[in-house]
Amino acid sequence: MATAAPRTLLAVTSYFKGNRFLQACKQAGWRVLLLTVEARRNDAWARDALDDVFYMPSFDPIRPVIDGVAYLMRTTKIDALVALDDFDVEVGAALRDHFRLGGLDLGAMRLFRDKLAMRLAADAAGLAVPPFTSVFHQADVEAFLGRVPAPWLLKPRMQASSMGIQKFHHAADVVRRLDELGDARSDHLLEQFLPGALYHVDTLTHRGEVVFAEVGLYHRPLLELWTGGGIFGSRTFDRDSPDWPRLTGLTAEVLKAFRLPRGASHTEWIRADADGRFYFLETSARVGGANLSDMVEAASGVNLWAEWGKIEVAGDGPYEPPGGRGDYGGVVVSLCKDEKPDYGPFGDPEIWLKVEQKSHVGLVVRAGTPGRVEELLARYREVIARDYLAVLPPTDKATN
Repeated sequence: MATAAPRTLLAVTSYFKGNRFLQACKQAGWRVLLLTVEARRNDAWARDALDDVFYMPSFDPIRPVIDGVAYLMRTTKIDALVALDDFDVEVGAALRDHFRLGGLDLGAMRLFRDKLAMRLAADAAGLAVPPFTSVFHQADVEAFLGRVPAPWLLKPRMQASSMGIQKFHHAADVVRRLDELGDARSDHLLEQFLPGALYHVDTLTHRGEVVFAEVGLYHRPLLELWTGGGIFGSRTFDRDSPDWPRLTGLTAEVLKAFRLPRGASHTEWIRADADGRFYFLETSARVGGANLSDMVEAASGVNLWAEWGKIEVAGDGPYEPPGGRGDYGGVVVSLCKDEKPDYGPFGDPEIWLKVEQKSHVGLVVRAGTPGRVEELLARYREVIARDYLAVLPPTDKATN
């Protein structure tokens, strides 16, 4: 009796990330193919886990990518396709649509990339969202500006995190900016700015159910970092707080309402200073960036990338969720004035990882209590601000 050929997974990414994902799929007995861009050719991919690698000059426009994958599929049957980065989720959905593969199609993808689609769906599901409006119809914009107090945020619908967001205090400035955008106006939404603490919930989903979740609390709102620069930071939220199950429960509601079938997700909430409520900001169909997955692993022992790989190859079959260790993690990352920072001043035994990225300085820590994590992070932020920090003006391009 002939042995069945191994199933084949095609991973798509324009950024260098996901080696543990690729290795987990390979260890499960699958053939693993990688489709990336020429700029990533010399990156340190886990080539022992890859059966082949294919390069495109760019993923934009999408048609040459579709044609390239179509040529590959003449001789190679692809059973699953996964986009590893937030900016490639749309590419992955377009490929699934064209080749009729399972997973998020272009319609479902909008709920994990389009901030307007997210808000409409979350609002329809009964979840709290900041007051918002589309900007298609001028009368709707003017009614919103007259009804909802400033300040307001003008947000690109398809960017990641806080990229490209602009803050306004005067209605005339909003109207002027919308006019300046011209045809790109419809790619934005308008939302009331709600000051508050920013949380993230990093999850794994299998068969439409959240099977693992970790809650983190950002040191500063990401909008402040994007517009003013500074040191990025987050830490594991207090596991004994009643807000932990509240946030994980709300996140499970979002992912169920958005019908995420499986995989990793990163969801953000703001606890408004004005009323103490949690408001939904955004979600995704990928592992969080900026070393947050390292922070999760430091605290829980769970590698989100590896577990995502196991979930993808399991499909609707059995999957054993990780238990998690229950420690606390934290991360600080900053642009560095030196291409390769001197980590000599950082010698605490709680340091779990030193970030090795050009012109960046960063540390991930692990401790048994949230107080010890915050103590370490506060000291590291002070040292980095004094001796390492470099600040560049924001751009509209992603760097992670």
